Amino acid sequence: MRIAFLTAPEGVEQVELTEPWKAAKGAGHEPVLVSTKSGLVQAFDHLDKADTFPVGAVVGESSPDSYDALVLPGGVANPDFLRLDEKAVAFVGAFFEQGRPVAAICHAPWTLIEADVVRGRVLTSWPSLRTDIRNAGGIWIDEQVKICDHGPNQLITSRKPDDLKAFCAALLDVLTQKAD
Repeated sequence: MRIAFLTAPEGVEQVELTEPWKAAKGAGHEPVLVSTKSGLVQAFDHLDKADTFPVGAVVGESSPDSYDALVLPGGVANPDFLRLDEKAVAFVGAFFEQGRPVAAICHAPWTLIEADVVRGRVLTSWPSLRTDIRNAGGIWIDEQVKICDHGPNQLITSRKPDDLKAFCAALLDVLTQKAD
């Protein structure tokens, strides 16, 4: 399966990008780094600059139809930048409209809120997003990982980097089910 990993040009939490990427690639899937600009994405280790990663496709020039699933890594700045970009928000919304799996970790649900796709969904996130999710009509829970089937697609969410092992396992389970 071809999986879009959507990030802003800077601010993505590196481990939340690289661990799901490695898991997807290791399972034989094709991850593609999608961003709002071409060039390199500057990742962070919390508030410190980390590595850079080459962008494989640009939102607005790449159709959601080209991908089987979407992963939204977190980081505080990353989803904040994405939710201000209309093309990025529309890109996210299209995965829900088309019934394709979406996985979001940490602060990434901010972008889901902006796309107006959390209403009636059960999800988890970094704890500070709890009120935002509830105000957007979602049901927030404090669990390591949550797969929500109450909507047009499967939504996989997780709280933080410490939950990455469970997040990656849930992502791969959902992709395996979709491939069958």
